[in-house]
Amino acid sequence: MELRQIQYFIEVAKREHVTEAAVHMHVAQSAVSRQIFNLESELGVDLFIREGRNVKLTPIGRIFLEHMEEAVTILENAQREIAEYLDPGQGTIRVGFPSSLATHTMPTAISAFRERYPNVKFQLKQGAYYHLIDLVAKGEIDMALLGPVPMEEKKVKGSIFFTEDLVALLPKDHPLAGEASLKLSQLRDDSFILFPQGFILREILVDACTKLGFQPNVSFEGEDIDAIKGLVAAGLGVTLIPEVTIIDSPPRSTVIIPVTEPRVTRSVGVIIPRHRQLLPTQNLFYLFLMDFFSRHDQYKNG
Repeated sequence: MELRQIQYFIEVAKREHVTEAAVHMHVAQSAVSRQIFNLESELGVDLFIREGRNVKLTPIGRIFLEHMEEAVTILENAQREIAEYLDPGQGTIRVGFPSSLATHTMPTAISAFRERYPNVKFQLKQGAYYHLIDLVAKGEIDMALLGPVPMEEKKVKGSIFFTEDLVALLPKDHPLAGEASLKLSQLRDDSFILFPQGFILREILVDACTKLGFQPNVSFEGEDIDAIKGLVAAGLGVTLIPEVTIIDSPPRSTVIIPVTEPRVTRSVGVIIPRHRQLLPTQNLFYLFLMDFFSRHDQYKNG
């Protein structure tokens, strides 16, 4: 069994198409097919079910894929660890983050880190909350900045930087636009603009409303913070968003009002693998983050 065969196998499994995998890997389709055939012959099992030009993993193929992804990750980490042991300031860090941390928190932290370690490279992955947890658990990224921070996950370890409020974002002509603060119950009859089902910020808001005895009337959904801001600015509804998302760019045609009853909050921090040791460059960034957020007053509002 060769590493090249494993790499071809993983790529075909992800794409469920031999030709697309070959194009992505810049090799001939026949070479990929031959290596997959050789691998199956060596193992004595069929890894794929052929369906015309498409392929799907067999049950044993899915099991084999899981083990091979872990094996490749171990090999890649070994190569990276040797390189980073020689010079941690030259390594690469794979970091995930949700859209709610994309405009201020993430860029601010990375910019400050790069002032100190200009040769460290970053591979950034924006994604949804639960997907990022899964990527860290599988080793596909090294760490992720998240809010709220999951503290009970078995495969990842969470560390909290700060706690922030979710504030009400209303169209500027909303009847409550002139209020200094709001009770969440005052928005009971409003149309809400939220993330789709399965997004953590939606869960936080729905849970807060449920505790007050009502379900928010969701008129529109947006899959990132900027989309939600834009829909509120257009006068299509109201929302609650994390305060950090409007530090640098308060949306036009809107007003931002604190919600005091109840105070709706989320923790913000970082998750790392619970059962894998961070490589030298990763650990450098992790320790930097812990120190950076502890020293900056703008994040100490929890």
